[in-house]
Amino acid sequence: MQIPFVDLKAQYLSIKEEIDQAIAQILQNTSFVGGSTVNQFEKEFAQYIGIQHCISCANGTDAIEILLQAMGIGAGDEVIVPAISWIATSEAVSTVGGTPVFVDIEPEFYTLDPTKIEEKITPNTKAIIPVHLYGQPANMPAIMEIAQKHNLKVLEDCAQAHGAAIAGKTVGTWGDCGSFSFYPGKNLGAYGDAGGMVTNDATLAEKARRIANHGQLSKHDHQIEGRNSRMDTLQAAILSVKLRYLDPWTQARINHAQQYNQLLTHPEVTLPKVRPNSRHVYHLYVVRNSERDNLKNSLKAQGIATGIHYPKALPFLACYQHYSFTEVDFPVAARCQEEILSLPMYAELPPEHIHYITSALNTQNVNS
Repeated sequence: MQIPFVDLKAQYLSIKEEIDQAIAQILQNTSFVGGSTVNQFEKEFAQYIGIQHCISCANGTDAIEILLQAMGIGAGDEVIVPAISWIATSEAVSTVGGTPVFVDIEPEFYTLDPTKIEEKITPNTKAIIPVHLYGQPANMPAIMEIAQKHNLKVLEDCAQAHGAAIAGKTVGTWGDCGSFSFYPGKNLGAYGDAGGMVTNDATLAEKARRIANHGQLSKHDHQIEGRNSRMDTLQAAILSVKLRYLDPWTQARINHAQQYNQLLTHPEVTLPKVRPNSRHVYHLYVVRNSERDNLKNSLKAQGIATGIHYPKALPFLACYQHYSFTEVDFPVAARCQEEILSLPMYAELPPEHIHYITSALNTQNVNS
């Protein structure tokens, strides 16, 4: 048996008729950038999140950069980011001229550890970017309390957490704003790059929209210098179709995770935990084992594809070597980067595949 890590074709086939019709309509209308189709998706996604404004853009990285810029983050400013995330989180801070300040993660939930934030705050600290990693909501009540105490902006990185929530409040609605990625492999994914920004702040929304479209809200009215970061109409049409299925797809992911939890019994494999009173949407199902590489290779030999998200914590990447960080500085992230392993997870994952994966994993001698 060959089990892929993700199967995007299976998702396409499940809604093929609607997707093909949406694409055909765009081709027929030859309206490929902007217009009512993009506006409609923005409206629908804002409603889904439960927020007033959604501004589409070219990708998730641009979403973070533009929001930082719209909030006035620039040279000399420090922004707190978690030690484990995709590089886009910290890279965006540097791109706008700021300095990413890394904070270790919680050992059970893998998100920004609120108890370690305040020791990193300086007079130059202007914002916090909590990442809802793997689909697990960060501890937003605690983070917001710290932010309000120190008058810091909060930009939620929701790239892996479409529809995740704490106490019924959706991620992206806790802070000043939130960024989303619609990269194809995301829980809500386009057929190319696409991103979105959400906020309840009308002024911030207008600034972000201007920046994303060459500094203009109407054609040729360039109030500022901006950039070209627009979601194309084909992606918006595809996302509008997929958005209608996001809740059942998310429930399928949750069901798969529960099946994994029930069937995985290997005593040396740590299962993912869910933050109390939270909705984890399982963009990734991540286990831990001290002999992760042996486990990964063994599963590969049995036809099971896995992933590592991420093999190096951000502070230890080559591009940040000038900080001279060591594992002592971020002990939880340092350990996790050696132990985490992502198992296959997508809405259409057949139950028999989960049985095969868990059976193969349960019988592993991971120390061999």
